[in-house]
Amino acid sequence: MSFARFRRRRDGQATTEVVLLFPLFMFFLFAFAKVFALLILVQKLEIASFYAARRWQLESHRNAQHEAFDEGTLRMDIQTRVLGYLGYDTSSAQFLDLTLACRDGKTPGISVQRTQVWNIVTVTACTKPLNMPFYKTTGFVFESTKYVPNRDRPIAFVLPGLQN
Repeated sequence: MSFARFRRRRDGQATTEVVLLFPLFMFFLFAFAKVFALLILVQKLEIASFYAARRWQLESHRNAQHEAFDEGTLRMDIQTRVLGYLGYDTSSAQFLDLTLACRDGKTPGISVQRTQVWNIVTVTACTKPLNMPFYKTTGFVFESTKYVPNRDRPIAFVLPGLQN
């Protein structure tokens, strides 16, 4: 039996595939998972900001006597629900890389700015810095801003001249 014939019968895995391509595959797998997590976070942030703005519009008051209730009880309840929906209190916070310390000094949650006509409701979410081989970030700060009218209850839009 010659050496060449013995060599042809052996089946084996190419070293290049195992040593070089598998780690490359794992890198792209983790990178795509992180991008997918950011897309999920952005979608959840938009839904949460709509909820926060609508609830603020319907439950906040225009009267200055109720401003303490609005800023204390109402805003904190909305913020608790929004942060819970985004995943700050769940195990998905690790997958989404959520953190309570933003890189620019902001804090996650909602903030409301009252103006004469609009209430400006901003929802903020922050992610941790990411240190992967060949991919490093300082963390992201996502904000979604909604403008809601400054009135106690929504009123129906009626065109002038169409009333009976």
